Amino acid sequence: MIFNRKGRERFLDAVTGVEAAVEQQDSAGVERAFQLMNEHYQGAGEQELATGAVRLAGLLSSVPPGPRGAFAVVIGACVERGADPRACAPAILDGLADAVRAAGEFCERWAATGGGELPDPEGADPERAVFERVGFERAMAWWTLPQWEMASVAMLNHPSVRTGLDAARRAELLTALRAVEEASGHDFKCLTYALLVLDDEPLIVIDRPSGTGYALRMTGLGDTFQLHTLLADRLAGGGHLPGYVPTPREVAVCRDAPGQVPTKGTFNLVAPDGGWIWNEGTPSDIPVVEGSRLLVLDPPPYERGWPAGRFFPGMTGDLVLERVLTAEETARWSAHVLPAGKPGN
Repeated sequence: MIFNRKGRERFLDAVTGVEAAVEQQDSAGVERAFQLMNEHYQGAGEQELATGAVRLAGLLSSVPPGPRGAFAVVIGACVERGADPRACAPAILDGLADAVRAAGEFCERWAATGGGELPDPEGADPERAVFERVGFERAMAWWTLPQWEMASVAMLNHPSVRTGLDAARRAELLTALRAVEEASGHDFKCLTYALLVLDDEPLIVIDRPSGTGYALRMTGLGDTFQLHTLLADRLAGGGHLPGYVPTPREVAVCRDAPGQVPTKGTFNLVAPDGGWIWNEGTPSDIPVVEGSRLLVLDPPPYERGWPAGRFFPGMTGDLVLERVLTAEETARWSAHVLPAGKPGN
């Protein structure tokens, strides 16, 4: 207990040191204070981390560009240990937006100055020649983008942050991030998928073989593998449809339990136009029709297995069956669905 108390005091002392160094524009002092925060992070208690995270978030934009991404990671780690994500998220997402924008400029400048293979952002620190070629802030944005990804996912694990993120801003982030991915060939899949997560999202499901329909609502599903397992639980496990029924453990790891366990497919997920909705994608791939995502279930064309679990281990997911549609409702929704075997399959 004595060690923990001292660790907590030292963590906040280090935060105070950061604040003083930032105010004095003392880059070396910022680095020293950051090292002290890392040393005392594990020994800090929940309240100290919560207090420290908010204070760090408040000065994040004033931290020099070099260490700014590392500070964002510390804030994200504090949130993972109980700090308030709503208080910390605005600074992290503002920093992310700046980093993605500058990383896009880095890619453009790199191509305009001779091109060649882009440096690995998770590799060795940039050399002076890189700074001279593209500019310091652009280079640091590129090198720290993986850190911003980590910190942002820590925020987006929480539904309060996701639902508080303006739809237009979310779209801007996705557009800018995809531009960086296309220009660089580098994959920021975790961040992309986190920005695509849907909450309290209505889902209409039409089972083609039985001609039945279902109204569901999904929240916090990181990929369509997760959705598939929960659909099988709600519909096959609920006795509404035939097919493989996931075990309670398979369902639990897709909601909030840790770990992964083997499972297998129950359906083939299809869009109204006949195109497949791949498990490797996200539920956002399901088209919106009349204000609801509209998904068609066909029998699986072959047996397929995968590890049941959550793409984001820190994100709780759920799928609620609200009701079985009436025959009239099912017919109305089915009018939007092309017959099986039509182009698009």
